[in-house]
Amino acid sequence: MMDMDAKTRELEELHERIRQIEAELVEEGLHTRWQPREYYAAYYATTGFLLGTIAAAASLLFNIVGALLFGKYPLELIRVYLTFPLGEQALEIDSGIALAIGCCLYLATGMLLGVPYQLVLTRFAPGSLAGRFTLVTVMSLALWLLNFYGILSWLQPALFGGDWIVEQIPWWVAALTHLVFGWTMLLVYPLGLYVPYELPSEQA
Repeated sequence: MMDMDAKTRELEELHERIRQIEAELVEEGLHTRWQPREYYAAYYATTGFLLGTIAAAASLLFNIVGALLFGKYPLELIRVYLTFPLGEQALEIDSGIALAIGCCLYLATGMLLGVPYQLVLTRFAPGSLAGRFTLVTVMSLALWLLNFYGILSWLQPALFGGDWIVEQIPWWVAALTHLVFGWTMLLVYPLGLYVPYELPSEQA
């Protein structure tokens, strides 16, 4: 039988071997850790989907506060937007459920619009804050012009017989609503930047 000293030495050798194997595994992991080879479009589209909800909520809140300041119904914007599926009768809606559904549709639209904003900001945005601010401002105004005068001005009358969205929402309110959305995306887009995950052992 082995004496106590021999067993102790053997145990220490085993512990040392274990440490060596663990170090080798960490080293191999560092070399084999997955990294995107090109621009990670799928990731940024996903984060844009999420951050677009935040930007839409900010623009909706801005509109609610503005409506109250001007003596309007707080969710007047949602009422008017609901004329697209419901027609003129939406302007008289006072149902909490209907307005809640309208708010959800508004946020869902923001989710979709957040994707191109995030893709542009993470791939093509200038390095300076002023440059990025100018970019999202131009994008937001272009989006407003496209939505209101390139699409809704003819599509809503063709489908529902009236042009309530363009007529009922003042141009400056519509433009500011789009601008607040874009400016919020500028503030939150860094939250969606891709950062490779590091194991605790790698950080150490």
